[in-house]
Amino acid sequence: MTSLSPATDRPGLHISKPSPEAPVTASAVCHCGASATATGDTQVGALVAGWNANHGSAHGK
Repeated sequence: MTSLSPATDRPGLHISKPSPEAPVTASAVCHCGASATATGDTQVGALVAGWNANHGSAHGK
């Protein structure tokens, strides 16, 4: 199975919560070279907001 985690050759945003007891985690890699990871609802929410505002499809705006 191919890894779902983003990488420099596969930019993107990945969010995971493998079980109800586990914290939500996220990782992001942009084609511009920026990368980030986050753990917990608040940090993951901030990472997603930052990705939407500044990376991914935001580069096309």
